[in-house]
Amino acid sequence: MNNKYLSMLLLSGLALTSSCSKYTDVKTQGSLIPSAIDNYRYLLNGTSTFEPGGMMTDLAAADVAIVDSAQQETIEGYSDYLFIRNVYTWKAPIFEVTTSHDPDWDTYYGRIYNCNIIVNEVPTSTGGTDSAKAELIAEALTHRADAYLNLVNEYAKPYGTTSSSDLGVPLVLTPDLNQKLNRATVATVYNKIEADLKIALQSLPTASSYNTLPDKAAAYSLLARFYLLKSDYVNAGLYADSTLELQNTLNDLGTINTIPYRKSDPEIIFGKIAASGFTYSPYILRLSDDILNLLGTSDMRYQLFTNDAASYFGSDYTGRYFSREQINYENRNIGTSVPEMILIKAESLARAGDATGAMEEVNVLRQKRFQAADYVAMTATDKNDAIVKVVEERRREFMCRLLPWMDQRRLKDDPLFTKTYTRTWQGQTYTLDPSSNRYVFPIATYVIGLNPEIEQNP
Repeated sequence: MNNKYLSMLLLSGLALTSSCSKYTDVKTQGSLIPSAIDNYRYLLNGTSTFEPGGMMTDLAAADVAIVDSAQQETIEGYSDYLFIRNVYTWKAPIFEVTTSHDPDWDTYYGRIYNCNIIVNEVPTSTGGTDSAKAELIAEALTHRADAYLNLVNEYAKPYGTTSSSDLGVPLVLTPDLNQKLNRATVATVYNKIEADLKIALQSLPTASSYNTLPDKAAAYSLLARFYLLKSDYVNAGLYADSTLELQNTLNDLGTINTIPYRKSDPEIIFGKIAASGFTYSPYILRLSDDILNLLGTSDMRYQLFTNDAASYFGSDYTGRYFSREQINYENRNIGTSVPEMILIKAESLARAGDATGAMEEVNVLRQKRFQAADYVAMTATDKNDAIVKVVEERRREFMCRLLPWMDQRRLKDDPLFTKTYTRTWQGQTYTLDPSSNRYVFPIATYVIGLNPEIEQNP
């Protein structure tokens, strides 16, 4: 059963992407020599394999409010939409049909399978130097580390004092279809992510041609995000600094004429996208009053990246929705970015008690998020005020783009942010309190049915 599922899961991931189809072709036919190093370069260049990530986290986060009866009724009317309701209301299981696949799980493990091919086969490939091989392996390790960091932050508890015993996710490190899929502990998964990124740093180029290809800034930025999720604020700040030494350009939203396409956006450090866009009804991310009040109408992120729902979807829809994906019709970026590094550095300073330094970093970003006439520098009265204001700025900057849910998870027990959330769906109220098991996504019944050694989340 295990063998069958791993084959179906990981190999089906190959079939879903054109780059993987190309990879299969060059491995078996054509002018390229089998096992030649060029095959692995072509595979890594296939962004449709390595760029997509999860999409469900954005439905669970507090910046979304699916409250209009028209949207709820449409979602209720189609079985393929019901996962939206279940993620939004923090229900288990998310996928009620036992044969349904989890798109986040499949996307990440599909990427991991391709990374494992590269890591395990490149050392014996032909036609390349040792340094060329090391660079390819480093790229694969970086992509794999990103996948595992996201997986462990969807399907396992936040990193904390019990991480050495908390169940994480299956740690699949070879393209072997016969291996067991027992869940490694959260600490074990984190340790592997850290080790892989530090190995990758030794061989990654200083700069890459496209932000979808890992370079040193990409690995540094992932380590900054990694340490923030561990609440290791000192190291998070150090790696954010290292990243910003290599890449620090911000788009000035107060003067910008055209929002750049993702692959030419100077703010994006390591380009990753949600596997599915939320652009058309009922797949829209209607924004909560909480995030809209935080933004305010003079913030260019409000003016550029949100829109009136009724104008686009009819009078049955109310409020505003996240519309950034409609600008260039590209899925939203969930990879690391210059703004993320600035705000990680700011939080590191705030946690260390440097409120003034933290606000200086926040204001570096905020100056580029307002027209000059509307910009007012932010100040903080003390350490706690600075921490709160940094986190609020993260909410403004990253609304509907993966990080709000990660922040809710890592901060749920912090006295500054502890909160119980409620949502109503067709007259029924759902609650998410800090101790809730619903901060961890359940593993799809289909996965466990084929792999009974995988323990379900409570």
